[in-house]
Formats: sequence, C-alpha cells, structure tokens
Amino acid sequence: MRLPKLGFRALFWTAAALAVLALLAFAFWPRPEPVDIVSIGRGDLTVTVRDEGRTRAREIYQVSAPLAGRLVRVGNRAGEAVDAGETVATILPGAPVLLDERARREAAAAVAAAEAALQSARAELGRTEAQLAHAETEADRAERLRLGDAISQSGLDAARLALRTASAAAGAAQAAVSVRQAELDAARIRLIDPDQTHGPLPAVTVRAPASGRILRVLQQSEAVVAAGTPIMEIGDAADLEVVAEYLSSEAVRVAPGAEAYVDSWGGGPVLRGRVRLVEPFGFLKISALGVEEQRVNVIIDLLDPPEAWSALGHGYRVEAATVVHRAEDAVLAPVSALFRRQGEWAVFAVKNGRARLRRVEVGANDGRMAEIAEGLSPGESVILHPGSGVSDGQRVTRRDIDA
Repeated sequence: MRLPKLGFRALFWTAAALAVLALLAFAFWPRPEPVDIVSIGRGDLTVTVRDEGRTRAREIYQVSAPLAGRLVRVGNRAGEAVDAGETVATILPGAPVLLDERARREAAAAVAAAEAALQSARAELGRTEAQLAHAETEADRAERLRLGDAISQSGLDAARLALRTASAAAGAAQAAVSVRQAELDAARIRLIDPDQTHGPLPAVTVRAPASGRILRVLQQSEAVVAAGTPIMEIGDAADLEVVAEYLSSEAVRVAPGAEAYVDSWGGGPVLRGRVRLVEPFGFLKISALGVEEQRVNVIIDLLDPPEAWSALGHGYRVEAATVVHRAEDAVLAPVSALFRRQGEWAVFAVKNGRARLRRVEVGANDGRMAEIAEGLSPGESVILHPGSGVSDGQRVTRRDIDA
C-alpha cells in the first residue's frame, strides 16, 4: 500500500505548527533565576559600637564668690590662660552684720573647720606629689625599656597614662589647697566684729585654684552676688577626655579597658583611646526625632600624645567607636546573604547551578559582614539579597552586571 504524497501546503502548515510548538516550549521552559553570587572567605572581624560624644577637660574648677558682696567687672575672657593663685575676680564685701553670741560661736567653729580642712588638703597634696614623683620614675624607666624592646607599646602607653593621671591628681590636690585657703579666708572675714572695723572692708580677691585656661565666664559684668555664686570655670585644655553617650543597650557590651577610636572631629587623624569608665547611672535623652532614649556616659582616655589632637578643646563634638568583639581568621559572610527561616538563620548556597537552602549559626556582625560559626565553608558561594523568586533547588545563574 502506498502512502499518499503530502502536498506543499500540508508540509508548510506542518512545519509552521512545529515551529510554534518549539517557540511555546522555549517561552515556557523554566529559566535560571539571575542572582548576585559571592564567595565565602576568611578574614578578621572587628565589631564596634559607635555614637556621638564630646570632649571635656578632665578636671574642671568652678570659681565661686566666697562671700556676698559687689563683684567688680571681670576682666578675663574665655580662652585666656591663667596660673594657679592668679587673681581672677574681686569682690567688695557689704557692711558686716552684728553677730550675737550664738552666731559668733558658729563663725568661730567655721574658722576651725576651715583650718582643719586646709591641713587635710595639704596632706593630700603631699601624697599626690609623692605619687607623681613615683609615676615620673616609672615613665622614665618605661621609656628606656621601650627603646630596648623590653616592654610592649601598650606597657609604655600605660606608664604614660599613669603619669598624666598622677599629674592631674597633683594639680587637683593643689587646687583643693587653694580652695580650702579661700574658704578659711572667707570664714575669718565673717568673724570680723563691726566694732573692730573702721570704714569699708578691704576688697576680697578671688584667685585661680589651678593653672589652665578659662573655659567659661559665667558672670562678666559688675553685679551684687551672693556667697557661692559661680563666676567662671577653669580647666586644662591639654588634658582632655571623651564622653560618649551610648544607648544603654549598647553600653552593656562595653567593658573598661576596651579599645576605642575617636574620629569625625574635623578632618584630623583617627585617635586611639581606651575606655576608663562606664558610668553606672543612665539618663533620659530626647532624640532629634522626639524619641525618648536611655543613654549612658562612657569615659574614654586618649592614648595619643596631646600634639596629635591639639586643635581640640573643651566641649567639641566627636564620634567614638568602642571595640566590643574581635575575631581573627573567621569564616565571614555578607549580612545581606542572611535571612530568617522558621526562627533560624539561613542562606541560599549555590551548588551545581542550583540554590540550596542551608541553615547556619551566626556569631557577631559589624553590619556588613557576619561571623559564621557553622554551616558554611570558605570557597562556597551564596546568594546576596535572595528574593521571593528564589526557592530551594531552583536553577540560578549569576546576574550580568551590565544588565
């Protein structure tokens, strides 16, 4: 039996139908999902907490009126240097009041108490001067040992910090002596009997309790002031510390002695620091968006020499970063590759051109890279920013960057 011959028209439509079927199969055939793929590697990870802070003089001395009277206009201005014992204000006392027997005895007791406080301050000055001499000896020894590589750089930094701390303590003790002397002078003036005075009382000079610079003049113009009225603040701008205001949830991760870095203070180099204290008392602060935040002051000592940050002054804005975790030669993965699946961390690994769901254990992260404790090995590939179009077992291909 002979098959009928197909005409040209039948062959044409048969070929057209086959071509349409091929195009439909090609159109609906599952295509690999284009994704961003990155390889897993090893590296060092340093996790820090960062926030704004400010500089402040380590020791701030507030000069106050020792007695009521008329304050003569203050001639000093903010930023001027003053020496310990230099006259910074003058007060003209008012007319003394009559003292009854009880008030006289109270004034005499105040003089005795002021004399005892002065003796105690002088004893404390002697102690701090002895500690300063010891710190100078230790710092000189550390400098010599460092030249011979007998101690580490951190040991030398610690000796220098101890010397600066002892110097600040000695300055504070000297200032305390000046304050106690001023209090004794004031107590003696209050004991003066009006019958023993002839004419107005002599002017009382207020002296600087320590050497440094005037940070602020709180009362510049002439005025009648009460005893204890603040007049100015004095501090050493070459002995600064950094106060960083961290959220309390971040401050609990910071420990005294942790490394710190200070930057964004005006284009200068990044400054090295060390956390000295995490204050135990938090405070409420309203953010610029009106959100109530509980914050904690973290005090950071600067380790670099003052020449490196000589442009900084009291109350300058900075940014402080404190190291809370450090890992060396750890398995690292981009944070953008991680997602949560049924309460666990997971990634899509790429194997033989297909996406494979992989559970992983994640350690610390710095916001960009995360430490992988288990679940991935160096050299494996993962998908970045996996969307809803990626599923387990799906074929994937590396996205064309030019697309």
